[in-house]
Amino acid sequence: MNKNSQTEIEAASFRRLLKHLDDNKDAQNIDLMNLANFCRNCLAKWYMAEAVERGESVDYDQAREAIYGMPYSDWKDKYQLPATAVQMAAFDARGKG
Repeated sequence: MNKNSQTEIEAASFRRLLKHLDDNKDAQNIDLMNLANFCRNCLAKWYMAEAVERGESVDYDQAREAIYGMPYSDWKDKYQLPATAVQMAAFDARGKG
């Protein structure tokens, strides 16, 4: 596989991951953190870091909008539920918060 094809496949896979997360808003960030040690906000931080590394000016709010498909504050108001005691206990038990 040539490098261009690999990059296109990786980009398409990333877009597919974002669509999957968008289609499954019930998968809360706390759940993702507890299960996989990353969440939508982590993806936004990675997105921002990679943009900056390539000389692009992307701030955290712009990166989160790219990941969430809308301003983070809107997504949070519409879809984010308060973390339960069980979710927080699992998060705290990981010791990596």
